[in-house]
Amino acid sequence: MSESTQTQAEPADFSAARSENRSLLAASGLVKRFGGLVAVDRATIEVAQGSITGLIGPNGAGKTTLFNLLSNFLRPDAGEVLFDGHPIHRLAPHQVAHQGLVRTFQVARVLSRLSVLENMLLATQRQTGEQFWNVWLRAGQIAREERAERDRAMEILHSVGLAEKAHDYAGGLSGGQRKLLEIGRALMTNPKLILLDEPAAGVNPTLINQICDRILQWNQAGMTFLIIEHNMDVVMSLCDRVWVLAEGRNLAVGKPQEIQTNPQVLEAYLGK
Repeated sequence: MSESTQTQAEPADFSAARSENRSLLAASGLVKRFGGLVAVDRATIEVAQGSITGLIGPNGAGKTTLFNLLSNFLRPDAGEVLFDGHPIHRLAPHQVAHQGLVRTFQVARVLSRLSVLENMLLATQRQTGEQFWNVWLRAGQIAREERAERDRAMEILHSVGLAEKAHDYAGGLSGGQRKLLEIGRALMTNPKLILLDEPAAGVNPTLINQICDRILQWNQAGMTFLIIEHNMDVVMSLCDRVWVLAEGRNLAVGKPQEIQTNPQVLEAYLGK
């Protein structure tokens, strides 16, 4: 057997694929193994501040595993993740969220037996009432904070089109409405970056358009997004830049129009 067939091919070097804007999130050399399976193989990704960045690839490409590494729901076997210039790959997931990086899930996670508004309020952070003695010593301040958070939650629910559902059980929402609730709950944490895992999956076309409109509005207001999505119409209409994974490795990066016509991407998707 020749040396070329014994040695695994080196992945393409995407470390120089820099955005014109400042990087808010930058990961390099990420590796994640599950037994003998290498799910993510020396992957690199960068998200510019103020951008809507896409992450696409065939089924099994390692996209969700990469999301889990970026948000530290999984610890990488190698590589590093920098968020706002600071390493976060050794932090716990809640610490990553406190830094301003939050995520949603492919199947929206809501507390079904709580109301939509209660789901929103659970996302608030660093409340005075979290400290035991403050319940007695700072009752007035706690009440003011709770009123302010409630008002803010209702404002966000208006922005996602769920204000009329505020007092309904979250378990009664449709799949698309649950995704809107999950995005709204993420906004309650005052994030700098939201990772969206397939926001259009299983959603009817009307709600897909509504979700896309909201994402564009929040982005214009300064929010940064990294989005996994299989719906190419959504990717092409939203994203400034698209990263492509295949078999856990970087395959391509570029503007949506460039990715659409990239022969390597077409081959990965279509097998041609």
